[in-house]
Amino acid sequence: MTAFIRTLLLPFLTVLILSGCEVSNSVESLEDEDRVVGGVNLTEIFAEPTQAEIQSVLADWASRNPVAADVNIVVQESVTLANQTSATLSIVSHNVDGVTHYGAIIQSDGLVNGSAPVLVYAHGGDQGVSVDGEALLLLSLFPDLAPNFVHVVPSFRDEPLSYGGQTWQSDGPASPWDRDVDDAFALIDVATTVAPATDPSRVAVLGMSRGAGVGMLMSARSESVQHVLGFFGPTDFFGPFVQEVVTEILEGSPRVLPGLDYLSETYLLPYQAGDVSLETMRIELTKRSAVLFVDRIANLQIHHGTADTIVPVSQAQRMIDVMQAAGRNGTTFEAFLYEGGEHNPFSLEGSLPRGAAFMSLMLADNPS
Repeated sequence: MTAFIRTLLLPFLTVLILSGCEVSNSVESLEDEDRVVGGVNLTEIFAEPTQAEIQSVLADWASRNPVAADVNIVVQESVTLANQTSATLSIVSHNVDGVTHYGAIIQSDGLVNGSAPVLVYAHGGDQGVSVDGEALLLLSLFPDLAPNFVHVVPSFRDEPLSYGGQTWQSDGPASPWDRDVDDAFALIDVATTVAPATDPSRVAVLGMSRGAGVGMLMSARSESVQHVLGFFGPTDFFGPFVQEVVTEILEGSPRVLPGLDYLSETYLLPYQAGDVSLETMRIELTKRSAVLFVDRIANLQIHHGTADTIVPVSQAQRMIDVMQAAGRNGTTFEAFLYEGGEHNPFSLEGSLPRGAAFMSLMLADNPS
């Protein structure tokens, strides 16, 4: 990566990534006995998920059909990738689950039809995604790999997507992590039409913060998602950091937490008021906890800094512990913890070359 690209990317990515999931770095657990805060029994909410709850989530996922309808190409133009490869960029709208969604699709020119795996960029935060200010710049970090993929860049529902000075707003309501997955799959469906080189059976995800959690859940939901490269993402919504955040909300001192704010306003506070059931509250946490579905996650590489004050490193450690208990090793799971590393990939020395080597495995059987 050139000094110019690093200089250009660093301030932009810092703002975008830090707008992700701000959480405390504390990893202290709540007491084993029942703990009640604001009339809410936290011990009941955060008890270990049951097999019945996990099966309920799996049944819900199996019932979904996130395919796209009413596809429309809003903008289509030529762009040049970092290694001077020419490509076609399409901004598209489509309908998924009854809402209008916007995304971007990028295909290098000259790829053979059906030959290219998909690389989904799943962004952090809840402020949407800038295609030229973020996604294309991130692709420049992998100049030798990028031209060989069809790139899919979803906004997520209730968020904007911007490109070339224009902005398009995806419909809501928002559903961080959960329906984010549906939005990404629907955009892959669009890619099979808009970018004919797309091979939808081979999907990789590059996820930052919230997006890393989305990538892991995508792999849990579909065998087509074969590689997930995740940077400092949440893995367990039953763990100590979510318990701590929930405690603060119930005590009347909530933090500004994109994604987790949604869970508070949509489920936690209504649960406190008696308008949402305990069963619903726990199912929503289960849907977002990738550690509960490691037997369904394919190849995963995660990167996390020990000094991350946004998403604590305990989230990565939790995934490491569960993967090790499941017998997963370096052939299908790799985790790198960086002493002093923060919530920014540039502070995780060596993470980008490791990620590039991991993603290159997707191209081993590329027929092109």
